[in-house]
Amino acid sequence: MKCDICPRNCSVDRTKNCGFCGQSEKLRISKIMLHHYEEPVISGAEDEKGSGAIFFTGCNLKCVFCQNYPISHNNKGKYISVKKLVKIFKKLERKGALNINLVTPSHFTSQIVEALKIYKPDIPVVWNSNGYETSESIEKLKGLVDIFLVDMKYMNNDLAFKYSHANNYVENCTNAIKKMKELCPQDEIIDGKMTKGMIIRHLILPTHTNDSIKCLDWIYENLGKDTIVSLMSQYEPRYDAVKFPEINRKITPLEYKRVVAHALKLEMNNCYTQDLSSADSKYTPKF
Repeated sequence: MKCDICPRNCSVDRTKNCGFCGQSEKLRISKIMLHHYEEPVISGAEDEKGSGAIFFTGCNLKCVFCQNYPISHNNKGKYISVKKLVKIFKKLERKGALNINLVTPSHFTSQIVEALKIYKPDIPVVWNSNGYETSESIEKLKGLVDIFLVDMKYMNNDLAFKYSHANNYVENCTNAIKKMKELCPQDEIIDGKMTKGMIIRHLILPTHTNDSIKCLDWIYENLGKDTIVSLMSQYEPRYDAVKFPEINRKITPLEYKRVVAHALKLEMNNCYTQDLSSADSKYTPKF
């Protein structure tokens, strides 16, 4: 069967070969952990167990600045069965995880859907995605995923191609986000913890605040000012970013302030912000 699960449409038979994502049809994971460094409504308070994160190996983007490159580019991980994934869901629940957080899951959509149909956890299921999805694949998650934690990386396909090797990122990301909103139209937060809804993350890149502003404009115009947005200042030049001088540094306070000021101008009501000290490798899981 030719794989068309993501916008790559690389048409590889993953029973025989790996797709652009670097993976065969067999599930592969790199880390399971109780994660405390997501947005507060996902990770909970410091004295809580945290988010039950499952990091999947591989990725359908190839971001030159990827902080998780050992698993996304170098494919570090171990193979598991769908039944084993179900057992992992149950184990994280027993450990007190606030949710099941599926990190970079897109290229394993079919296998994850199979697992969730066998067992739907009693805690919220989070689809933690890079945003490079098809709306058809997102539709398959109806009734199985409770929260979409999704990146909006770019509003410019030239940048998307230059830094992530995806020249059709914008149209696919925006269509996917609209579908996510259709599946989870209302945000529900109970006792400080999200149970349903969507959070859009945007990582601000050095020298590219104009694109960040365009991302905010799209969210405001298409989803409204009550959309939960996470404006991330945590960019560090990792992996191959050294090859691109314009992004081979952290963002400046002025760059971050400019984007936050635009969110305030739009009267966006639900924006998470970060201290610039968040740009620290200690917050990145060890793979």
